[in-house]
Amino acid sequence: MKSKSLLIVAMATTLLSFTTHSINTMKIKSKDFNIKKDLLLVQLDCKTDVDDLHTAAALATLVADSDFSKLKYHAVAGTYGIQEGLYVPPNDLMQLSFGNNWTDAHKNRDLAVQKVKDIVKKILRRKGDVWIAEAGQSDFTAELVKAIQQDLPKINTLQRIHVVQHSDWNEKSTSPKDLDFVKKNTDYWKIPDGNAVGNGTPGFRDADYTNWKDNVGNPKLKEIWGLSTDLSNQYNGKDGRYNNHAVSAGGLDFSDLSEVCSILGIGDIKDVGEFFDRYGN
Repeated sequence: MKSKSLLIVAMATTLLSFTTHSINTMKIKSKDFNIKKDLLLVQLDCKTDVDDLHTAAALATLVADSDFSKLKYHAVAGTYGIQEGLYVPPNDLMQLSFGNNWTDAHKNRDLAVQKVKDIVKKILRRKGDVWIAEAGQSDFTAELVKAIQQDLPKINTLQRIHVVQHSDWNEKSTSPKDLDFVKKNTDYWKIPDGNAVGNGTPGFRDADYTNWKDNVGNPKLKEIWGLSTDLSNQYNGKDGRYNNHAVSAGGLDFSDLSEVCSILGIGDIKDVGEFFDRYGN
């Protein structure tokens, strides 16, 4: 009888855990991102995986679509945490993709925090929310939120700043103190990993997807994707950097964009192919 009771308790606990996770994922999909007043921040660590280069190109593809012509967004590169290894220099790609609408946190993190803080403060003062796609670790986010709290102490960051993370590895590569702070001081959501297909979020890692040139009609976007793949091939697995096998096979990996899709309400995209079918042309 005791073992049967324990089994029932265990099953109930498992069901509750699954239900809670599902609710969290559904909430991030159903909660409205207000394109008229909210801000999307996409923060790329670029250390040491080259996948952020593909994510930058995919983001440029997305924001070029007419559906997002009014989207207020800003990209940040170099938001890495405590992981070791060499940086993947994205500057040429970021400039080509976003012009001056990006910040270099690798060059000077303190100045980057100040610059992004000023952008965020304008949004918050105009009653908008801030949504952070954490395409990396949360150390930069912790510094940013602390700076916001200091300048705008009346702003409830738990309600106004939303952080979306898809990767266990990113969390483990964040300073534990910073991760704890971000989870306690923002609306923090963990979604299923964007490296896999069929888990509730888009799966944007595909070693076999090698024909992107056939599915990108915009000449500027072709240039962006070309530079992205060239840089990825140049740095992938080099000098001790992480060897992304999807990239080395000639495929693509922009798994971090699953967070952006969840924020913008397009998390129904299945995979890389469907992304290009919808936004490539």
